[in-house]
Amino acid sequence: MFETLLLNFLFLLLPVLISVIFFENKWNTFNKFSLIFWSSVSLLLCMAFPLKLEIGFMFDLRWIPFIVVALFGGYKMALPLYIVLNVYRYLIGGGDGFYHSLAFATVILLVIPFFREQFIVQTPNRRVAYGIIATLSMMALYFTSLGFFYEELTDEFWELVINSLLTYTVVIFIIMSLIEKIISNVKRREIYIQSERLKDISELSASIAHEIRNPLTVTNGFLQLLNSSKTITPEEKRYIDFSLTELERAETIVNDFLAFSKPQSIHMVYSNFKDELEYVKNILGPYATKNNVAIHIECTNKLKKSYDESQVRQCFINLIKNSIESMKEEGGNITIDISAQNSNILIEVKDSGIGMTSEELSQLGVPYYSTKKEGTGLGMFMVYRTINSLNGKIEVESTLGKGTTMLITIPV
Repeated sequence: MFETLLLNFLFLLLPVLISVIFFENKWNTFNKFSLIFWSSVSLLLCMAFPLKLEIGFMFDLRWIPFIVVALFGGYKMALPLYIVLNVYRYLIGGGDGFYHSLAFATVILLVIPFFREQFIVQTPNRRVAYGIIATLSMMALYFTSLGFFYEELTDEFWELVINSLLTYTVVIFIIMSLIEKIISNVKRREIYIQSERLKDISELSASIAHEIRNPLTVTNGFLQLLNSSKTITPEEKRYIDFSLTELERAETIVNDFLAFSKPQSIHMVYSNFKDELEYVKNILGPYATKNNVAIHIECTNKLKKSYDESQVRQCFINLIKNSIESMKEEGGNITIDISAQNSNILIEVKDSGIGMTSEELSQLGVPYYSTKKEGTGLGMFMVYRTINSLNGKIEVESTLGKGTTMLITIPV
């Protein structure tokens, strides 16, 4: 009995172990299809090796992967598991047990994913609690409906109910805790990698900028003198103009390097970010209108933080300009929501642009990486640098062809 229950528990650990062992450093490749597949395997194995009780009841832990996937993935990811569960249940035996299982699986499919949006924004501890509550609620409903199949609810039945609820509570707690730990480790690794990138580019930019800036200035000066000469031909003047233009571009990049390596706090303010985003909206308004893009700002935040006004403005200019450029072809909307949660300021920037692939998302903020042909990759790097200086973090969700949502969390 205990061996079978332990075997079911090991089956539930299968998707968790596979994600840790094989996809720990390649989290983007462990996509929703992988999760659905391994969760389905886990579910099928639990059903294939049930615990057979004397009262004629077959007990297993099949509902846990179904509920977990429904909570994290919503309707789209829960539906394949729903089909797999019911098809296999029909193949191993129809009758009243199949229809009861089908009805209960349908209830889970309709109810649990409905709360996904509320569930996904909770803190890790609260998500664990949500998982336990959802599982206990569903299992209580399951045994309530199961009671109608028995003429008399014996002591053995109530013993089954109590033991099942305790088992499901312990197992869902362990599984949810492991999942949250994996998510936490992935986020910490991303933050660490991003921090190291910022550190490396700061050191590199400081050394490069000082070595290159002086020769560029001297070259620029001599070319301007040569350009003002009356002895050069129009063709030579055209070549000099090209050279001056490229030198100015090079000097701009060098100045950006210096700004990244030694950011200056010119104008510190104590505010809630609303004024800065309104400023950015006004600055980028004509550019947005030209590309048929509407910018909407909503602010319910009352929390305030001290920050460098010019750096934060430039940060949001880069961020929102990218959103506008992602909608150049068909236009669209940018929604900026400034809110507060606990002791954090939340700034959500959502657009309806072309979106990004998982590979592009993993490279976001990397110096010199850009999805635009003319981009240098320094704009988003500056965004990450500024938010990092505020001890904040950036979470990005994007779907190719549907748009991108950036959630900036800044502690007060």
